Amino acid sequence: MGALAAALVSLTLGNWQVTFQEADARLDLVNASGEARVSGTLTFTSGGQDWRVVAPRDAVTNRLALLDPRGNVQGYLAFQGEGDRLSLLAYHRTAQSYAGQLRMTGSVAFTPDSFACRTQPLKGSRVLQMGTGRPDTDLNDSLFDPERDRSLLLRGGSARRLATQGGGRYGLTLDAAIHEAAEAVWSFTVERDYYRSRYVPYYKPINRTRCPSPPTGWMSWNIYFDKATAEDNLAEARVGQKHLQPFGLEFWHIESWQDNSDSLPVSNFDNLSLTPNPRQFPLGMKRLADDIRALGFRPGLWTAPFGTGSTNFYLAHKAWFLHGPDGKPLSTWNGKFTIDPTHPEMINHLREIHRIASREWGYEYFKIDGMSGRNQGYCAHFFERPEIRACFKDPACPDPFERCVRAFREGIGEDRMFLACQGHFTGPEAAYADASRTGADIVHPNQPPKWPNLLNQARCTLNQIFANNIVFFADPDTLMVGDYLGIEQARLAATVVALPGQMMFSGDKLAELKPERMRLLQQALPVCDVRPLDLFPVFDMLPVWALHVRRPFAEWQVVALFNWDDKDAEIGFSFDELGLDGAADYALYEFWTGTYQGVRKARFDMPVPGHGVRLLAVHRAQAVPHILSSDRHITQGGVELTSLAWDGARNALTGSVKAVKDHALTLRFRAPQGFALASAQSGDGITCQAAAEAGEVVAVKLLSTTSQEVPFTLSWKRE
Repeated sequence: MGALAAALVSLTLGNWQVTFQEADARLDLVNASGEARVSGTLTFTSGGQDWRVVAPRDAVTNRLALLDPRGNVQGYLAFQGEGDRLSLLAYHRTAQSYAGQLRMTGSVAFTPDSFACRTQPLKGSRVLQMGTGRPDTDLNDSLFDPERDRSLLLRGGSARRLATQGGGRYGLTLDAAIHEAAEAVWSFTVERDYYRSRYVPYYKPINRTRCPSPPTGWMSWNIYFDKATAEDNLAEARVGQKHLQPFGLEFWHIESWQDNSDSLPVSNFDNLSLTPNPRQFPLGMKRLADDIRALGFRPGLWTAPFGTGSTNFYLAHKAWFLHGPDGKPLSTWNGKFTIDPTHPEMINHLREIHRIASREWGYEYFKIDGMSGRNQGYCAHFFERPEIRACFKDPACPDPFERCVRAFREGIGEDRMFLACQGHFTGPEAAYADASRTGADIVHPNQPPKWPNLLNQARCTLNQIFANNIVFFADPDTLMVGDYLGIEQARLAATVVALPGQMMFSGDKLAELKPERMRLLQQALPVCDVRPLDLFPVFDMLPVWALHVRRPFAEWQVVALFNWDDKDAEIGFSFDELGLDGAADYALYEFWTGTYQGVRKARFDMPVPGHGVRLLAVHRAQAVPHILSSDRHITQGGVELTSLAWDGARNALTGSVKAVKDHALTLRFRAPQGFALASAQSGDGITCQAAAEAGEVVAVKLLSTTSQEVPFTLSWKRE
């Protein structure tokens, strides 16, 4: 500790350096890693009076003193440090019991790739938090860096506020109540290997050079099942080229192509040879990949290589397969004959068949099935069982499943996309795959999707979304929107898939979709760059999903209200629950019904039909005209809106939006009292139409003959 006269406190506690300057009550906390620094000014108020935080007035070195207005020490701030955790406790001097508020106002410096988030679940919370563009909410309690798998956890106190400033810097406000024991302690913890030590032992950052965003595409299985032909796939691709490719659909994925794969179950398929079904794919798989690429899509291929139904292949390579103590072959979902993952020749074969499909046939996306599931029918579970391990060629092999997963990646190559189906973030898939199926198929074989399928899709999304866009990209299975679902359920499915920024693969017969159903797919494309803000698994069917959108020109929330029950219900939220200012006014617009909900304060509720959803854009109400919503994308501007600015001198609102060729989009604006639209203009060749709607809403419809960024200017007159 420095000299008392200098009023300087300097301590080393665990891996933290603590420095306090009495002159300006400045506290600096620096972690030994050099990656975390918390700095700020300490203030204390009690009974409406300002006290001082000062260096200790005694020989106790690990605390500061609280000095009342008369110059008496009446409380303390005690530091404790162990390893990477540092805490600060506010407490009274003996016999004192006054109420008081301690505040730290300053900043945090962490790693450049970090973002603000929540790592401590709130008991009884009804809200799932997500973010795009590094937003801030009053619910955030941590910073996380996905490249380093490192976090800074801020705990305790009565309130905290992190404000992103960019480059790993954040404004910080912390409050603590000295008279409430549960709110009198702050702690700061640098946690290395946040995901790796908790949930994902094989954690590896997403390879964003190979896979910069969640894959999008179409696949045949959930509507054709095992009957799709090459021509069926190409016919669908021609429809997709017209209606979905302009919106960002990228891959065309082939399922059930192997010999003997036209009749379920999968265990009968010839999964380990490269012989296609001659009736369904007579020109071979390379030709099909070339034809898909000629339509502007990237070709994808399904494999299920942990077993085979081919007796001929089994007999030719009998030593490659597992047999029980009685000598009979062991079977799983993948095949009547299940591979021995410890046999080096089998591992070489897995690597080689995927190399051929990738390098010689030209497939760029691989959905590799039968990996992890819910039981021993899938090989991640199967290979872990002691009675199965006893049947291995090498029973002592420590990583049989990982051997297979590694071989798949080595076979397809480092530049190909790999979807692990199902992929468990608890297993080695996380180190090798780009994406992971998160739940069961959205359909049962030869049946359309039903409500229990949609509910399971939502449940798996809630449970695993904390790994999306951090560990790998989440695949909730296909977005199915055909007439076999009512429109409310179809909208719910689109919201579950698209709002969290998951992979979006369509699975319908596209030519049979009505325009309103095709529109649902278009409104889910492209995938918005969304990260979870709640970095932990969720086990409850939360009714409120809040996407916090931050752009250089605006911030808003897109809030989904889900009714998981079959009867209509009132569902809502308080603005505090969303991490917003409960005392402020907010303007709300509902996306699916296209209705303005007015300006609200403190709380909002609305009726939601059974098995349905309502999707609200929530903007802080302004005194001048401002954006409310866009009908182009589920994020209501998060993907398509590229600029927005108010010019008070000209009473003009200018902006730009990404338009898709020959597809009109409508932007909606709120005109507060005292403003009326004078004119709406856009660029040359752009159709621009404006109309007043109910309430304070002005709708501006834009139509472009090319896909481009479209400018607009809205001029207003004051009334």
